[in-house]
Amino acid sequence: MPAKTPPSATQRIAESITQAIVERRLMPGTKLAEQQIADIFKVSRTLVRQALNQLSRDRLVTLEPARGAFVAQPSVDEARQVFEVRKMLEAAMITQLAQTISKPQIAQLRTHLAAEREAVGRTDVPGRTRLLADFHVILARLQGNEVLAQILTDLLSRSSLIALMYQSAHSAAESQAEHESIVDALERRDASAALKLLDAHLGNVEANLRLNPRVQDLASALQA
Repeated sequence: MPAKTPPSATQRIAESITQAIVERRLMPGTKLAEQQIADIFKVSRTLVRQALNQLSRDRLVTLEPARGAFVAQPSVDEARQVFEVRKMLEAAMITQLAQTISKPQIAQLRTHLAAEREAVGRTDVPGRTRLLADFHVILARLQGNEVLAQILTDLLSRSSLIALMYQSAHSAAESQAEHESIVDALERRDASAALKLLDAHLGNVEANLRLNPRVQDLASALQA
């Protein structure tokens, strides 16, 4: 097997920023100063600008004339649309996977679930956030569909931004338990149950986002 080509500086910067967003270390609206990033990675501002342009195309970064680059702040409409697309893609994915999944693949999922439980148990927020998102990408990769896996990776990155802006006190432990139930259904090759569990899981995640904030007048908002 030929050795993998090491990632370019632009790719390393883009991946680092994306990971920081997914792990909730970069909040929506955070300014991404070119010179500061260049100093961190010891590269030119030109390479940083290339990475920021790439992230802008992925809708993770907003570029504003004369102001610079900022971590994107998805709108409520975009949040709803992201979850709508996820539901459509993942429903087809889980139905197909339930028909073809093998014992070694179930074992791989069980290993991942154990890592999720451990991260949730030790209150490792960045770790559990990454692992809970990776679960959905792993399901796509088990089908050997790298295109679907990449699409889901991009959608999950955007979901992380949405969660940062709109998520209430959603329990990571609940999401992890829902993943366990989905894998149980896959192991039984019960496509109908797996589909219902996945739909309920994504519905629960979306329901825990404050996508319908109440608009009050000033007197009501400031009332003690």
